[in-house]
This record gives sequence, C-alpha cells and structure tokens, in this order.
Amino acid sequence: MKTLINPQGTEQNYDDWQMSDSVRVGDTIWISGKVGIDQNGNICEGVEQQTRRAFERVQHSLAEAGATLNDIVELVTYHVSMGDLDTFMQVKSEFIQRDFPAWTAVGVTELYAPEALVEIKATAVVGCGG
Repeated sequence: MKTLINPQGTEQNYDDWQMSDSVRVGDTIWISGKVGIDQNGNICEGVEQQTRRAFERVQHSLAEAGATLNDIVELVTYHVSMGDLDTFMQVKSEFIQRDFPAWTAVGVTELYAPEALVEIKATAVVGCGG
C-alpha cells in the first residue's frame, strides 16, 4: 500500500507542483529532492547553509515517515558546482556519520531556483539503520 507523506507546510508543493514530499511503500521511503530553503521559502545563502538546511529537511521528512537518517540506503545529490563537493561532504558528515549509503553526485547547470546550489533526494528503508 502506498502512503503519501506531506507534512504541514508542504501542501502547496502537493497542489501546485503535483508532488508528494515523500512516499512510503512497505518499509521503503522515497524522499523528494530537497533544497536549502528556510521556513519562509527563501533560499539560504551559500552551499554550506543550503546543504545543512537540505539535510535538515530530509531528516524532517524521514521522521514524518517513521525513519531516521541512519535508515538512508541511497542518496542522489545534484550540484551546480562540483567544486563544492568538499564543503558538501563536510556538512554531510554532520548528518551521516557511519554506515554510509550508496551515493551518486550529479553536476547540473541549474536547479529549480536560480539561487539553489545543491539538491538532495534520498531513499530509506525503515529500521535498517539500527
């Protein structure tokens, strides 16, 4: 059975963009791509803050679906500049410290907002992270 997970504050995305924040089928959760936006919908400044905020948003989505960051089995990240990977990895290590998931980093020319520098999407399996 498919469960759509749309935490409070994501209703506009569901209606306007016709997408769910996350989808859970059984113990598997697919998290839609997250960029570093604040609670007011503004893009954070710089790749470090954008990465931190995007991971916080992934963490929140996982919690809403009954999982944690430790349950992530795959990350796919999109980067406007692959030169930012060192900064991205430093911030990533604050959130994922062990049992690293599979990870694909993709360089792109732009994301949905011109100021966005990084986007994170994740797949998790509830309870697999211990």
